[in-house]
Amino acid sequence: MSGSYGPSDRFNEERATYAVRGSDAPDLETGVAAIRNVLATLPTRSGVYRMQDAKGDVLYVGKARSLKQRVANYVQWKNLSKRLQRMIAQTRSMTIVTTNNEAEALLLEAQLIKRYRPAYNVLLRDDKSFPFILLRADHDFPRVQKHRGARRAKGSYYGPFASAGSVNNTLNALQKLFLLRSCTDGFFRGRDRPCLLYQIKRCSAPCVGRIDAAGYAELVEDAKNFLGGKSTGVQAKLATQMQAAAENMDFELAALLRDRLKALTFIQGTQAINAEGVGDADVFALACKDGTIGIQAFFIRGGQNWGHRSFFPQHTNDVPEDEVLAAFLTQFYEEVPPPRTILLDRDLTEAALLGEALGDRAGYRVALSVPQRGDRRRLMDQAKRNAIEALERRLAESTTQAKLLREVAELFDLTEPPNRIEVYDNSHIQGTNAVGAMIVAGPEGFRKGQYRKFNIRNKDTEPGDDYAMMREVLTRRFARLQKEGAQTEDSDRDDDMWPDLVLLDGGRGQLNAAKAVLEELGIEDVCMVGVAKGPHHGREGREIFHTMDGRNFQLPVNAPVLFYLQRLRDEVHRFAIGAHRDKRAKAIGASPLDEVPGIGPARKKALLMHFGTGRAVRNASLEDLQQASGVSKAVAQQVYDFYHAR
Repeated sequence: MSGSYGPSDRFNEERATYAVRGSDAPDLETGVAAIRNVLATLPTRSGVYRMQDAKGDVLYVGKARSLKQRVANYVQWKNLSKRLQRMIAQTRSMTIVTTNNEAEALLLEAQLIKRYRPAYNVLLRDDKSFPFILLRADHDFPRVQKHRGARRAKGSYYGPFASAGSVNNTLNALQKLFLLRSCTDGFFRGRDRPCLLYQIKRCSAPCVGRIDAAGYAELVEDAKNFLGGKSTGVQAKLATQMQAAAENMDFELAALLRDRLKALTFIQGTQAINAEGVGDADVFALACKDGTIGIQAFFIRGGQNWGHRSFFPQHTNDVPEDEVLAAFLTQFYEEVPPPRTILLDRDLTEAALLGEALGDRAGYRVALSVPQRGDRRRLMDQAKRNAIEALERRLAESTTQAKLLREVAELFDLTEPPNRIEVYDNSHIQGTNAVGAMIVAGPEGFRKGQYRKFNIRNKDTEPGDDYAMMREVLTRRFARLQKEGAQTEDSDRDDDMWPDLVLLDGGRGQLNAAKAVLEELGIEDVCMVGVAKGPHHGREGREIFHTMDGRNFQLPVNAPVLFYLQRLRDEVHRFAIGAHRDKRAKAIGASPLDEVPGIGPARKKALLMHFGTGRAVRNASLEDLQQASGVSKAVAQQVYDFYHAR
C-alpha cells in the first residue's frame, strides 16, 4: 500500500499494517510473535515504524536506517530493558512507513510522536507554540505585532521568544523606540485623529498623516536592523540625530530622540545573558537527578537574549541522556524554525543526521556543536548552571506536591494519591450568560490544555438554578466519558481520562445534585467533595468540606493541604468567571441580524448604518430595505421574509 503522509508529500512511503491474533492481555510471547510476523516482510530501507497494542493505540514510534535490522532487535527481547520488554508484551500490530533516507525518517518520526504521543517515547511535555514578533509587509504602513501559530501572514518573523512576557516587553520597547503602529488595519482605516498611543509617544500616527510613507519606511528599516542584531548602528544613528536636533535648537525633537535612545538602552539592559558575538543560536544544556531530566534552553538572536525556558521531558526512565536530548530536539524543532547554530552541552551520536534533517526542512545549513572556549563556552556554562538550578527547583516542588496529594488522599479516604483532580464551578449574572467550568490538576500541577467550559443550554433550567446547572455540566461530562469508551466492559478505566477526585465549588446542595448524576449514570466509585465558603465568605480560610458519606468538616487555617485546595478552588473560579465574561461580551456585540441566513458582516453593517438599529431593520418595509446601500432586491426580500413571513 502506498501514498502520502502528513503535511508533506516528499516521503516515498509504502505503508503496511501487520497484525497477529492473540489475547489482548500483555503477553511477551504474543508480542514477539507479532513482531516476527512483521520482520519476515520488512525491507532493508530506511523508514519509520509504529508499535500498537490490541486496541490500535500507538505504543512507540521509531525510525531506522534499516527497518529490518532495527525491528529485529526487538525479537532478541532478553537483551532489552524491562521497559522495552513491557512494550513488546503489549504489542499486537505494527505500521511501517518507508522513506528515501534516514533524515526524512527522523522528521517523520517527530511528526508522528507529536500526533500520537506514545507511552514509550520521550515526550516534550510543553508543546505550546512559541510567540514571535511579526513585522507585516502587506500594508503601506506595516504593523508590528505578537504572533503565534502558523506563519501564513506576509512579513518578517523574529523569534522564538521564550514566553509571552518576554515578547510583550520587547514589543513595548519597540513601540517606544521605533514608533511603529500596532493597531489592526480596520482600526487604522477608521481613524480621523491620533489615538492615545500617539499621545504617549508610542506611535508615529501614520493613520492621520503625522508621518509620511518614506519616514515610516525608515522606521521600519531601523526596526528590522535592530531585530536582526544591528542595534549598535541604530544606536549611533539615533545619537547623531539627537545631537543634530539639539544643535538646531529643536529641543522637542531632541527630547523625543532621547526617549527613544532610553528605550534602546532598556532593551539592551534587559539582556541578562551576555550573548555578544554569538549571533543567532539556540543553547541547550541537560541536567539529570533522581531519574528526572531537565533541559535548559536559551534563545539568542542577533546577539540578543530573547529569553530562556526550562523543559522536563516525559517517559525518560532508562533512556540514555544523549537519546533524551536528541529526541527532545527533533520534537522541539517540529514547529519552531531552527537557527543556523545549535549549541549543546554534549556530543550526540546522531548530531550530523539531526543537522542534516533540520537543514533540509529549513532550507539552509544547520550545525550542531559543543562549544569549547570563548564566549560560547561561557554561555554554555551559564546554561548548565541554570539547568541544574531549574531541576532542583522542580524536584523540590514535586516533593511538596507529592506530599500534598498524599494528604489529600488521606483527607478524603482515597486509596492512593490522586493522579487527576477535576474541579467544577458555574458563573452567571442572575442566570444570564450562564457557563460551567472544569479545570484539571495532577502531580505536575494544572493541566490547562484539558480545561473545559460548558455553555448551559438546557431550556428547562431555571435562570440562576445553580443545582440544575451543575447537574447539566456533570451529566454531559461523565456521559461523554462513557460514550468515548473511557469505561470499558470490564470496568477498567483510563486513568488519564477519569478523575480520582472531583471538587465542587458549593455546599451540600451541589454535592447532592452531583451524586444524583452519578447514580443515574451508574457510576459508583468517583469521589466527590463539595467545598463551601465558610464564615465571611471564606475570607478567613474557614471553608467547609462536604463528603459523600455525609461528613462536614473544616481544616486548620494554617494547614498546607487547605492552601492547596483553596488554590484549586480559586483557579476554577477564575476560569469560570473568564468564560462567563467572554460569553457576556459576545452577547453584548450580538445583533438580531445575526439570525438572518445569508447576511454576512458587510451587509449587516450596511443595514445597521442605514437604519441605525436591528429593531429598525426588523420593522422596515420591503421598499425601505431596498433603499439601503449595498443591499440588493433579493437580499432585501430575504430579510423582509425572515421577519414577516411567519
